[in-house]
Amino acid sequence: MSFDPNKAGANEAGIFGLPYSADESAVVLMPVPFDATTSYRPGAANGPRAILQASRQVDLFDVETGNPWSAGIALLPEAEDIRSWNEAARGAAERAMAGRDGGEARAADVQRVNDLCARVNGRVHDEVSKWLDAGKVIGTIGGDHGCVYGAIAAHAERYSTLGILHVDAHADLRKAYDGFEWSHASIMDNVSRHQPSVARLVQVGVRDLCEEERERIAASAGRIKTYYDAELVRQRYSGITWADQVARMIEDLPEQVYVSFDIDGLDPALCPNTGTPVPGGLSFNQAVYLLAAVARSGRQIIGFDLAEVAPGPAGDEWDGNVGSRILYKLIGWALTSRNMSKSDRS
Repeated sequence: MSFDPNKAGANEAGIFGLPYSADESAVVLMPVPFDATTSYRPGAANGPRAILQASRQVDLFDVETGNPWSAGIALLPEAEDIRSWNEAARGAAERAMAGRDGGEARAADVQRVNDLCARVNGRVHDEVSKWLDAGKVIGTIGGDHGCVYGAIAAHAERYSTLGILHVDAHADLRKAYDGFEWSHASIMDNVSRHQPSVARLVQVGVRDLCEEERERIAASAGRIKTYYDAELVRQRYSGITWADQVARMIEDLPEQVYVSFDIDGLDPALCPNTGTPVPGGLSFNQAVYLLAAVARSGRQIIGFDLAEVAPGPAGDEWDGNVGSRILYKLIGWALTSRNMSKSDRS
């Protein structure tokens, strides 16, 4: 197949304008159009579509990782049943969140949401497992952060020990937040409780959490290491460099690393329409430096997810633009860490 990477934007066949199928590609991306548990404002269910559209303007040569595209990157089609489950779950969640005083009706709505979230988890787990069995690098694109649990579980099942690098404004350690067992605010609680092979959870950019979550971190005996945004900023004001801070973060990770990237870990100027934006956060270049440091340390990025990208009002593609560029960096450094980059493809 003839393909000119210098004119990729003109080719709208697939993500990043690439014409490759999943079978032909080293990297397979699964979209999960589900945001039923988003507690502030919805929209992330349309994140995969926004990223796909914006990705076609990303130049394929990357000054740090070369040509990630040449290994082959393919985005799977959206599963229509997941989108339909989202519509049903979103309606039930909105009714439940409006009726926090309790009652049988609210309990029924909460259970409906939990059942549908569990169904999504199962579908994502099985699809990701299938492509892992085929030897692919798998990235999952949400949707809210809770909908990637199945992908994390599928990766965790394959390793006796792994670490998660968690970029997020939130700790996501609330147990069944608002009654929703698979809430976006509970993703790392579920991972830490149900996935024993996750030996270390390293959180970066956290600046919004409850006291119970803080106590949970303190009581984890080092399994959860949280680098609070306020402390990182204070240290940099006193002269400690980002490079030094990142080096300490990387030391906390084992050899196999899964990256779970909630876009709201970035400065909200870069993701103004995400579901729960918080002032502060990482710059784009700080985030990319962190990803690069994982690969440059000799650690292997075994998989990743990108969640909570939400498109803005009609015509506003900024969130998708930033999301697609973070995605390309995730892909590039994952391939580099696994020595899977190719110098050419035609």
